[in-house]
Amino acid sequence: MSQPRSSLLTVLDLVPFGQTGQESRFFALRLTHPEWEQWRPGQFVMVRPTSFGLEIPWARPLGICHMTARHMICFFQVQGRGTRRMAELKAGDTVRVWGPLGNSFAVEPDTPTLLLAGGMGIVPFVGYVNEHPKPWNVTMLFGHREPISCYPVDSINEHVPLDSLREHTSGDLDNFIFSLQERMREYAEQNGLVLACGPLPFLRTVRKFAGELGVRTQLSLENRMGCGVGACLGCVVRTTDAWPVPAKRGGLIQVCNQGPVFWSHHIEL
Repeated sequence: MSQPRSSLLTVLDLVPFGQTGQESRFFALRLTHPEWEQWRPGQFVMVRPTSFGLEIPWARPLGICHMTARHMICFFQVQGRGTRRMAELKAGDTVRVWGPLGNSFAVEPDTPTLLLAGGMGIVPFVGYVNEHPKPWNVTMLFGHREPISCYPVDSINEHVPLDSLREHTSGDLDNFIFSLQERMREYAEQNGLVLACGPLPFLRTVRKFAGELGVRTQLSLENRMGCGVGACLGCVVRTTDAWPVPAKRGGLIQVCNQGPVFWSHHIEL
């Protein structure tokens, strides 16, 4: 695996997804290929447009959606000042990218694998299903609040079966949690593997069911990150007594360089 490195990349295009209100808040950012030897699905990059200047000093962490020999695609949702400025990028603009960062999801080609995504947690699974050597052993359950057109579902559905549930009411959330539990129960009975990414309440629910059902589960955390390399301590999570390094059991570790993917029984949420 290549070491993280800084690259100045050029924007090839910025494609809006869906429509929420008067304008799109979801974008696929396609950049020229960075100078990396390889990457693994679940890793991320820190992205900082050169247009940020001195006004916005921090880069923004973006999951790697997919990568080809010619380009890298990241997917983001406008949520604050930085991503709002990123939504103004045009073809030919330049961005500073640091990566690939973090670890990756487990890939067990012959193991029945269930992908669980909540909202923007769908992003790293685009690359996962594209890179998986036996995608016929993989399925996905996707829960979301915005219209499904806001998310890159087609890039997943062309490789693996995808079931989606949109949350409109509290009853919809209850139905999704029930479906989550039943699907995880099914994979527990098959000695399968569960991989999940999404907001904290969603991951807490997945972790709870993983413990109750005894199914091997990995969680990819979406903690806020400032530096992406473990220096700022802004993304820490507490470990359990099952953490493999005795000195760190029950302590705080950085999500950016110890994760973002963890076995569910290794961390507290």
